[in-house]
Amino acid sequence: MSISGIQGQLLEVTVVGCNKLKDTEWISRQDPYVCLEYGSTKFRTRTCTDGGKNPTFQEKFVFTLIEGLREVNAVVWNSNTLTYDDFIGSGKIQLQKVLSQGYDDTAWPLQTKTGRHAGEVRLILHYANARKPETSFAPSAPPYVAPPAPQVSLYSAPPPVTAGPYPSAATAYPATFPYPSYPPNSGAYPTSSYPPPQPSAYPPQPYPPHSAYPPAPYPPPSGYPPPPQASPYHPPGHYPGLYPPPY
Repeated sequence: MSISGIQGQLLEVTVVGCNKLKDTEWISRQDPYVCLEYGSTKFRTRTCTDGGKNPTFQEKFVFTLIEGLREVNAVVWNSNTLTYDDFIGSGKIQLQKVLSQGYDDTAWPLQTKTGRHAGEVRLILHYANARKPETSFAPSAPPYVAPPAPQVSLYSAPPPVTAGPYPSAATAYPATFPYPSYPPNSGAYPTSSYPPPQPSAYPPQPYPPHSAYPPAPYPPPSGYPPPPQASPYHPPGHYPGLYPPPY
């Protein structure tokens, strides 16, 4: 990605610390500090007293960017009281990543004047006006479409029936069912009554015979005298109600 239009923009640089620095002291622990240089701008961290090989600083500086200048020089020194400070190592901080992505957290190597490894310095770079590339997303998968159901013709013959795991009805059930047969009618119940009468919970009541109750006399119709009854005490032809007798 091309980087342009950075003139006058601000770049934040935080000096976190150093790791595995070359030791310039023989008796006591060294007191390192870091100097940053970008164009004509220079910054210096505080001295980490007795920091030794792994000093910690946690100091932030702000640089004004210059068009066409893509690196910051870092130099690490050991502070002395009576003599000149000792040079430990230096390195170049490249700005391509922070200017394109807006953030860089890298430990940069340091070298001595003879090119030997002198440890590393860790910086956190932040550029707020970086043109971050648009995040591209993979195209979403097409929606699932169920396959069309097979078309069945109304005039086609039905599919053949295949034998399944179950036996057919002719073989699964016998022709005669193994139920017990009942004995023939013994005369206890009339053949015409169904279902048979159920036994009553109450005993039958005794009824008098039919002879104990004479039939009720049927009254003759009104207006007609009863027919004459032959009396067993009078001979035939004798009518006691008529006088004189007819003979």
